[in-house]
Amino acid sequence: MVDEKPNKYEFLPIPTYEEATSSRPSSSNSHLGPEEVSHDAERQGLLGRGRSGQQNGYQPPTVESARSSLDSLASSGAISHRSSVEALQQREIQQMEVEEPGDPNSRAQRFSKRLTSLTHSLSSINLPFRQWLPSAQYMRARIPSILQGIRFQPNWIIVSRIFAVFLVLFIIWLFLVSGLFSGASRRMGYRFDLDSLRTYVQAHIDADNIRQNLQRATQFDHIAGTKGDYFLATELVEKTFLQAGLENVVLERFDVYLNYPKQGGRRVAIIDPPELAWEAKIEEELAYPAEFEAQQTMVFHGHSKTGNVTGPLIYANFGSRQDFQDLKDGGIDVKGSVVIVRYYGSQPDRSLKVKGAELAGAVGCIIYSDPAEDGFIKGEPYPKGRFMPSDGVQRGSVAMSSWVVGDVLSPGFASLPGERRRESKENNRGLQNIPSIPLAWRDAQRLLQALKGHGKKIEDGKAKGGVPEVEWWTGDSNSPTLHLMNDQIEKERKGIYNVLGKITGVEQPEKSIIVGNHRDAWCFGGADPGSGTAIMLEVVRVLGDLRRAGWRPLRSIEFASWDGEEYNMIGSTEHVEARITDLRRDAFAYLNVDVAVTGTDFEAGGPIFEQALKRVLDHVPDPNGNRTLKELWEAKKKSMDGLGSGSDFVAFLDLAGTSSLDMGFKGAAFPYHSCYDNFDWMAKFGDPGFKYHKALGQIWALLILDMADRPLLPLNLSVYAGEVTKYVNDLETTNAQSKNPKPPHIDFRSLRDAANQFVVNARIFEDWETAWSNAVYESRGFESTSLSNQRIHHNNKMADFETDLLDVDGGVRSFLPLACSFSPFHSLISLSPYLSIHRLLEISSLTSSSRKQLPGREQFKHIIYAPQLWNNYGAAYFPGVRDAMEEGEWELAQKQVDKAARILDSAAKKLLST
Repeated sequence: MVDEKPNKYEFLPIPTYEEATSSRPSSSNSHLGPEEVSHDAERQGLLGRGRSGQQNGYQPPTVESARSSLDSLASSGAISHRSSVEALQQREIQQMEVEEPGDPNSRAQRFSKRLTSLTHSLSSINLPFRQWLPSAQYMRARIPSILQGIRFQPNWIIVSRIFAVFLVLFIIWLFLVSGLFSGASRRMGYRFDLDSLRTYVQAHIDADNIRQNLQRATQFDHIAGTKGDYFLATELVEKTFLQAGLENVVLERFDVYLNYPKQGGRRVAIIDPPELAWEAKIEEELAYPAEFEAQQTMVFHGHSKTGNVTGPLIYANFGSRQDFQDLKDGGIDVKGSVVIVRYYGSQPDRSLKVKGAELAGAVGCIIYSDPAEDGFIKGEPYPKGRFMPSDGVQRGSVAMSSWVVGDVLSPGFASLPGERRRESKENNRGLQNIPSIPLAWRDAQRLLQALKGHGKKIEDGKAKGGVPEVEWWTGDSNSPTLHLMNDQIEKERKGIYNVLGKITGVEQPEKSIIVGNHRDAWCFGGADPGSGTAIMLEVVRVLGDLRRAGWRPLRSIEFASWDGEEYNMIGSTEHVEARITDLRRDAFAYLNVDVAVTGTDFEAGGPIFEQALKRVLDHVPDPNGNRTLKELWEAKKKSMDGLGSGSDFVAFLDLAGTSSLDMGFKGAAFPYHSCYDNFDWMAKFGDPGFKYHKALGQIWALLILDMADRPLLPLNLSVYAGEVTKYVNDLETTNAQSKNPKPPHIDFRSLRDAANQFVVNARIFEDWETAWSNAVYESRGFESTSLSNQRIHHNNKMADFETDLLDVDGGVRSFLPLACSFSPFHSLISLSPYLSIHRLLEISSLTSSSRKQLPGREQFKHIIYAPQLWNNYGAAYFPGVRDAMEEGEWELAQKQVDKAARILDSAAKKLLST
């Protein structure tokens, strides 16, 4: 049990936000011009000075060196084979050394004897093509005539021996061409047994190393684009990558739009009537005692709108579209008001809470953390328990991630340094048009109390929160007047840095298994994302040890520490957009871990990985039991659902068509995006002993080995096909239960036929894998060059299937003009705030008549997966169809069904093409 107290830590000083946002860190030398400074100079310039109250200036954390010792890894068969070869070589050397010492002719005599022996041996071989070779007598007769007039007199014994050497080389070449040698000979270095690799990896993932990684990663706040974030990139992640021996370690820079809070720039206050005048504190209390000087982030919303507004206060429950509709049906006019809503519930996406308020006519939005969802009603709050305390605030982004992903000013193209193309941040559909601020329930309590007697009293218990000493009312136009101010720093070109490194494969070095976790956090980031970062660094260390021992995977492994994820999955999306063609061609899989551990319940998404994941889970024991994680998984009848949004897999799956997986150990609510999500919380409540961190490290590393080093790529298309069939069934059920008036008949037959064909083709496709296994088994483990080439082709087609599900026909830049920059949009809001974004776009005549990609959200290309239109965290299976059905656009829904059927059918047929 880890019981370290806060006062045992020596915290590292980080400059203030004004300093952090006014200074722009430089990139690494590998990416910048001669005018930029080096890493060392840059680090000293950014972080070289300690605070005035701290002795000896700034003391940066150190990163432990990777272990130099390594156990024997090769399989017993490989070891014995290598040993026997070495013994034979030693005996041969000894035999060769039986000669008279000091005899100057001994070496020449030895060479002559061995060539003579080789010649005699070759002469005894009856080769099928020997009848066409010239005889020795013929050569002796012809060569002198050729050499007439030349003084050189050849030694015929030497000539014949040289000819014999070339003959041997020719025979070896024939053997190679014939495929007699195994395809595994492509590997360089030692041939490691996969089971031995697994055993080594499991034995060397160390919980204490992970604990130390997390402690170093959480010593100061590190929002994207700040000095703390850059320090972790260079001094922790990059150094760990280099110490592990990863290749091509670089800092990848993008210049993107970010916002930061100003000191004194935010205000939430009741200003009328005077007797109720009051102002919110807004900030959290210090998570650590002040003497440790652990600077923590101010409270704000990422990508929020700058604004200074006043209006009557109205409570709108969870801020879902239905909640705003209920207010309208109850005669409560939201127009011109400042709305207060609570986190989670029927609308889990904070950005869509703000967007819902905007569309309903509100001028500002407050989102508070309610104790019924994550506080004392759930259990003991921090520091005595795991739940959110009364002053805890959930920061977070309000960017419209289900509509735009990545840098909102460069949708569809990468924000590389020097890129001149930029969208405007004004009326940008990836951003909000009204200001918003998050609050603790400590502050929200006073606002909710002020609503008493205004509007309608709330009788529905589901619409009431858990804030104590509150009588729940909706509020109305006569409610107390609230002042909401959000004055902030906005940087349209702020540098963020991904850290990249790789282990190059030997059979298909151009093909990659990509492994990622984001580094930036809203404060200290104990669980989100520090737990994932700490584990990834340990996986890198262990695989780096394998690499130094001579191991190389069949396919390359790329590691990535993403920046800017918390704002809008920016770092990963810009990386994908910069490499979109290469990734669609060469990326085999993306394995993501974000919040790695907050509890004991293992969850994962990405059905195409289910078989591979179960095989891995069968090797990993439950840290608190005597069963394997696979047994627990099956006992709970779990399956792998499709992925929605909310983390870095979005761009890989939905833009690049790379099969993606996300996983972690989940638990009850925790101080999400609060400064109370820190190392102490993890050590005391999240995972004391770091046993589940170790387990996830084993799962992650074993899955990487399986994906990168198993001869047959372990993706399961049959499981995927079964899930797709379920998705089609769900669409039909949803259509039948639609609440929209008089839905016309939608013909799903083409989509169902395509799904059924996928089931059949996937089964036939995987039959080849059985045939391959039988062929290799019958040849005692040897794989011919021809069979190896077929296997590689098979793997390529398996990985290409996901990419073939992208709707990329047309090749146009994948974003429409921003509808909200035109006046018709604003007039429509006032007339009907509940119109769909599709309808708004159509009425303003801005959509393409060809309706390419996902209508209204053309950045997303996958026909099966995308974020839900009105729930960023949920997956919308066949999103084009579902979006149209939910909005009652039946003609568009039928077109989307037919298009999805064509693309799915084409992808399924390609599986069986030659």
